[in-house]
Amino acid sequence: MTPTERLYYSDPFLQEFTARVAKLRELSSASHGDCLWQLALDRSAFYPTSGGQPFDTGLLSTPTNLTRNDVMVEQVEEDEEGTVWHFVREAISEGTEIRGRIDWPRRFDHMQQHTGQHLLSAIFVRELRAPTVSFHLGEKTSTIDLATGALAHHSLERVERIANEIIGEDRAVAISYASRAEAEAMLVSGELRKLPDRQGTIRMIDISDLDRNACGGTHVRSTGQIGGLLIRGMEKVSRGIRVEFACGLRAIRAARFDSSILTETAGLLSTGAPEMPGLIKQMLHDSRAASKERQKLREELATYQAVEIVNNVPLESGIRLIARSWRDRDRDFVRLLASRAAAAAPSTIAYFCAEEADPVRIFLSRSGDLKFNCGQIMKEALAGLGLRGGGSPDLAQGEVPASQEPGFQAIVMDAIRRAIAADHETSSIR
Repeated sequence: MTPTERLYYSDPFLQEFTARVAKLRELSSASHGDCLWQLALDRSAFYPTSGGQPFDTGLLSTPTNLTRNDVMVEQVEEDEEGTVWHFVREAISEGTEIRGRIDWPRRFDHMQQHTGQHLLSAIFVRELRAPTVSFHLGEKTSTIDLATGALAHHSLERVERIANEIIGEDRAVAISYASRAEAEAMLVSGELRKLPDRQGTIRMIDISDLDRNACGGTHVRSTGQIGGLLIRGMEKVSRGIRVEFACGLRAIRAARFDSSILTETAGLLSTGAPEMPGLIKQMLHDSRAASKERQKLREELATYQAVEIVNNVPLESGIRLIARSWRDRDRDFVRLLASRAAAAAPSTIAYFCAEEADPVRIFLSRSGDLKFNCGQIMKEALAGLGLRGGGSPDLAQGEVPASQEPGFQAIVMDAIRRAIAADHETSSIR
């Protein structure tokens, strides 16, 4: 097929256009159960997903003498041959003349974010020598990934300030074209910031006195139309630093959202916004101190209860074998009880079960004078049920369905007795 004539290349502000259906094809499946069609037009102002910018949506109209049928364009993609495909749920015959209408608020928002990305990337290179390696335009915010190490907060503030100063200057944003050879010469001389790996005529976006970059996306006509830029934050990623930002009305909505959260949080804390950082810092300090104190008390309580449990179970044939279960204790506490019980007296074995959830959690521990391996016994017993688990020689754990716990306990107890008997035989031989 002949590549689609892309009207947004020369006029990204074009909202309506006429065209002819060049190709119609039906997709083999659709997520909603009805037929999904792809239309190729001889010319289109709909932008297909490319270069980090999402596709346009809108309507295709087929006027008749009496009515006008509007078909929603839900998605737009391009293929390797340069054909732009429009995803619709009603078939329009090949050769039909249509009128296309772009969802303009969506398109203009994308133009603001994309031009804002060019501006932001150029400033990061100029001010911090941090080149952009990828761009993503999301539904609420956008991100660029920078090939750089950690950035100081004041550096982000400086970049943001410079970006908004340039937006306020309302510098021209122009479209130009060059041959591949001319573009390569510009790249070598530093006139062009980035050049894609493609042949033929190169489309470039030029922000006056700041940046020239090869790009096939849609952009505003001047920096003032970006409408403001807000850097939301940054995080470390595999390729460097990811910077989140928003432009235009998105920036206003993001700032309003952040402000409402700050106001609500300040109200919950009964303090003013300026005092919140100090107050939260103190609350975190107090919380960590309280957590340490609670852990200390839990350990003391576990030690006390473990000793009490051990003292109430007599030795039988030189072994103290304790089996207990709890519904009102969390698993971490039951694990602590098992460990402390085994340490409370020699010749002690603890089989403790936390029944707060299903499957139940089993803990098996032994005192240091006993020689069998808790981890091995637990692993083999669980394997017999098609389950996994294990641990160290003195403490092991695993999970079993509550309905199978009684039978599992019998298997573990039998394995313990056989291990102790085998140890006694070995000792008597020695």
